[in-house]
Amino acid sequence: MSAQPPKNIKISVFYEGETYEFDTYTNEYRSLMMLIYDKLYTEGFGECLGMGKCGTCLIEILENKYPLTFYERNEVTTLVKAGYTGKEVHLSCQVMVNEFMDGLKVKIL
Repeated sequence: MSAQPPKNIKISVFYEGETYEFDTYTNEYRSLMMLIYDKLYTEGFGECLGMGKCGTCLIEILENKYPLTFYERNEVTTLVKAGYTGKEVHLSCQVMVNEFMDGLKVKIL
C-alpha cells in the first residue's frame, strides 16, 4: 500500500492591511504559529515559541469551514489575561495545521 500524497492546505493571513496566502500540508508545521513565524516575519510574534503562555501570537478566525471550538493547554488562561474572551480568538501556537484548515482565513491581532 503506497502512502497518499499530502493534501495541499491554503491559509490566508491578514496582517497590517495586507493579505498573505500560504500553501502548506499536514505535518509541515506543528502549529499555525510556526507557519506564520516561518513564512511571514512579524516583530515580536510567537515569543514563547508555542508554549501558549505569552499571548504574542493572537489571531482572530475570520473564516473556516470547520469551527475551532477546542482550546489547548494554557490557551484559555492566556486569552483571559490578554482580555480576549471571544470564541473566534485563539493563540495560533495552539492551532494545529491539518486538512480541516484548508481555506482558513485569520487576522493577526
